[in-house]
Amino acid sequence: MAGVLDTLTSIYREQMARHENRPFLEAVMSAAALVCAADGQVTFPERMRLDQILEAIRQLEVFDPHEAVDLFNDYTAEIQADPKAGREAAFQRIEPVADNPETASLILRVCMGILEVEGEDNLTEQIEIVSLCSRLGIEPKELGLYVDDLPNIPDEKA
Repeated sequence: MAGVLDTLTSIYREQMARHENRPFLEAVMSAAALVCAADGQVTFPERMRLDQILEAIRQLEVFDPHEAVDLFNDYTAEIQADPKAGREAAFQRIEPVADNPETASLILRVCMGILEVEGEDNLTEQIEIVSLCSRLGIEPKELGLYVDDLPNIPDEKA
């Protein structure tokens, strides 16, 4: 009987961890999709880095990596199909965890890890990360991004 109770307790704890960490998973996958889709293509090295990130972040261990990758693929497709609506939906998934500075910082470090994987400066991806910094209330300089060095981008409404 104790074995059954231990099993049920273990299952319950795992399900609770999944439930508690689901918004974080969605936020990380949304942020990764924003950065990867910024230049119009998701490369193999970016996908490999995402797999490494999924294995490294303790809060994501309770999820099947395929579930996370499926979310990433869905979010990326959403952004590529309709950039304006897709980006806004991604930001809405990020906002619930944005009030925690440690979580916001971790999400941005994930984005920086993706940015650095190809070993080249990708301006569109950097701009996307700066936009995320603004939404999350973190200075881009904390990540080594210098907004003053970015070119002046005209407003879409102009």
